Amino acid sequence: MAAREAADGRADASDLVYGLHAVREAAGYDPAGIEAVWVEHGRRDAKLKRLLDKLDRSGVPVRRVARKELDRMTGGAVHQGVAARYRGAAPRGEADLEEAVAAAATPLLLVLDQVQDPHNLGACLRTAAAAGALGVVASRDRAVGLTSAVHKSAAGALHHVHFFQVTNLARTLERLKEHGVVVVGAAGSAPLSCYEVDLTGGAALVVGGEERGMRRLTRERCDSVVAIPMAAGVESLNVSVAAGVLLFEAVRQRGLPL
Repeated sequence: MAAREAADGRADASDLVYGLHAVREAAGYDPAGIEAVWVEHGRRDAKLKRLLDKLDRSGVPVRRVARKELDRMTGGAVHQGVAARYRGAAPRGEADLEEAVAAAATPLLLVLDQVQDPHNLGACLRTAAAAGALGVVASRDRAVGLTSAVHKSAAGALHHVHFFQVTNLARTLERLKEHGVVVVGAAGSAPLSCYEVDLTGGAALVVGGEERGMRRLTRERCDSVVAIPMAAGVESLNVSVAAGVLLFEAVRQRGLPL
């Protein structure tokens, strides 16, 4: 492996993707977004070599460093001896969302109202990709964007599902309805079950943030609000779990092969 070294060993932790799988996924779907790689001295297994050979062919600088340096760079996370400075493509905007919806016969969207945890966003992206959704829509205000932690949690899902960030979520939901998309929000207090609503057409499934759920204006834009039936004593589900239940109920109703 004759990779070039990076100019220095420093990296901004917010730009780092680490772990063999996460770096390999980023190299697979967006090699141009990888600016530099740091590898632990002594790590020379076959999987890592294939990854580094690919990065070398793409001209990505690679620097061998001590394990303790990788520990420092990643804040003590499980990095498996490799980290990369990754700056992926920017999220798409409102115009891109409308164009994508207009081109789809029965678009399925996951809408996130102020989800702030990067691991939740990453998991939601992965779940949406697994369900064959067109995209994930998120507000810009008080919400996490495409950080390195999101890319790591998404584990390559952004290669299969679009991510849209919008300035005014309530307005965006109104625009989606103009395109014939039914907006269905999730709230534990809703009297209607998620299994009682028709999701066979174009649908945007809305889940709220980690603490407060959907905002009032978001809820008011929903055509219907549904609850996920749960056993007594359980108040709520994790954002990504709730998203998965709703998305795959839509998949079940549509009878779509994945």
